[in-house]
Amino acid sequence: MIKILFICHGNICRSPMAEFLMKDIIKKKQMENDFFIESAAVSNEELGNPVDFRVQELLKKEYDISCKGKYARKITKTDYETFDYILYMDHYNFYFLDKMFPGDPKNKMKRLLDFTSSPRDVDDPWYTGNFTEALSDIKEGIEAFLKFLEKTYFHKTIKKESNK
Repeated sequence: MIKILFICHGNICRSPMAEFLMKDIIKKKQMENDFFIESAAVSNEELGNPVDFRVQELLKKEYDISCKGKYARKITKTDYETFDYILYMDHYNFYFLDKMFPGDPKNKMKRLLDFTSSPRDVDDPWYTGNFTEALSDIKEGIEAFLKFLEKTYFHKTIKKESNK
């Protein structure tokens, strides 16, 4: 089982988008038993808060995905030991992760869009207001990450879904 933790600043926008979109993609590929997927924050700002209502509305509208029951939490030292991949959204997230896990001794921390042909940050829609663009970037990153996993772990092709 491959354990993936998505990280963003507050765990109410980008990382829940990634968590729930990846879970949906994996379910449609009938691979949910191959993965354990969660999300967390690098800050304490939003702890205990639900996923941002704009994220909830967008995921429901675009993919019929519900985030019900998800509340923001902060990454822990135990998470570093538990998860195989800690996929963060931007260089600010890395700054905080590197303070918690200096030098990333187990080489687990990766920027999500570094798996794509156009490495970059996923901009925070809390500040930009562009939730659709963030979701598009996250989907691109997840698809590229799945291709990486296909080459690394799976000897079969992970079927590409043509879902929006």
